[in-house]
Amino acid sequence: MPIQNSDTGEADMIKNGAADNSSMPGRRSGFKGWLDGVRSTRTGALTLKIVVGVIGAIMVIGGLIMVPFPGPGWLVVFAGLAVLATEFHWAHKVLEFGKQTLHAWTEWYKRQGWTVRIIVLIVTVAAAAVIVYFGLLTLGIDVIEIAQRFI
Repeated sequence: MPIQNSDTGEADMIKNGAADNSSMPGRRSGFKGWLDGVRSTRTGALTLKIVVGVIGAIMVIGGLIMVPFPGPGWLVVFAGLAVLATEFHWAHKVLEFGKQTLHAWTEWYKRQGWTVRIIVLIVTVAAAAVIVYFGLLTLGIDVIEIAQRFI
């Protein structure tokens, strides 16, 4: 039996009894519980949206800049969309569309024969080589000129 406060009378006992009989779930624990606590105030919800929006946008923009170069460009884009999807419904829809498109591409690629797979590989490597060449050229490094010196 809970200790009864003389100021509230039986109100604490009635409140605790109602909470025990309630079908409402309790507050979540861990990170999601913390997010629920932040979202419980208007200021906290707005601040969270701004912080998540800025971090997610930086990740998506950075990933899109990295896409043409060899590396994890698309992975960073999808990670940024996942961050944005925690607060924005439109980002969740874009993320789902991207996952469905990637899955469809992967399934199509699996059904193809070796000739198509090799052609896709050659085109991918050639595109990456051209992108790296022009990337180095913007830095003032001409790889073809350097290679001609050795030939």
